[in-house]
Amino acid sequence: MPLTLKPHKPRTRRPGRQGKVLQRLIENDLIRKVSYDEYRDKVQQVYGGPKGAMLSVCSLMSLHIPLGERIFRARRFDLRGAKSILDVGSGAGQIAAHLLKYADADASITLSDLSRQMLRRARNRLKSPRPRFVACDLSSLPFEDGSFDCITCGYVLEHLPNPEPGLAEMSRVLQRGGRMFLLTTEDNFSGAWTSRLWYCRTYNRGELKRLCEQLGLHWKQELWFTRMHRALHAGGICVEIEKR
Repeated sequence: MPLTLKPHKPRTRRPGRQGKVLQRLIENDLIRKVSYDEYRDKVQQVYGGPKGAMLSVCSLMSLHIPLGERIFRARRFDLRGAKSILDVGSGAGQIAAHLLKYADADASITLSDLSRQMLRRARNRLKSPRPRFVACDLSSLPFEDGSFDCITCGYVLEHLPNPEPGLAEMSRVLQRGGRMFLLTTEDNFSGAWTSRLWYCRTYNRGELKRLCEQLGLHWKQELWFTRMHRALHAGGICVEIEKR
């Protein structure tokens, strides 16, 4: 079992001017060029097509599935005690598989995604009658205020031009004192390539943290897949958040 890494204040790392220019050249900027409706249609096409069909395989090859499972298995993000869990942007059910394995047996689990095709793939992959599947947009979740005491959201927020509506919606449906597992693409070199492949944007860690705090979403701890990921600032932004 891996050692639990203590929360820490990361060093600010600013890429050089040439590195920043290269990131901008690589990063996909479709999200800034077209209307949100046009962009959303494009995202549904991407995830409903061949790329979406390969999503779980890509997650396995990139080690995101096994490394992500470590976080839940080691209770670095502890699912015990959560009774109503929402997985936002479930995709092929990568995080949902961990929820089924490590959440309490009596916890209700709801999986949501913009793409109905991805929800069908998640249902087929998970082969469990336990989750509820809901097709919806992150910026307009069809749930009542305070419906959940735990939310997981992996690599979804970057498909919004502005993160505030999505974060505000997750905060709205999360109970006070509830916790969120947020994983999103960072504005670095590897994040730029992720953006290129999946037509998403990237986020600056400090700016995203400040926005979360303004919305009452406190960054309880930053999480890293491994010590090497922490040293290289790789793997994206991964945090445990508590609603104040």
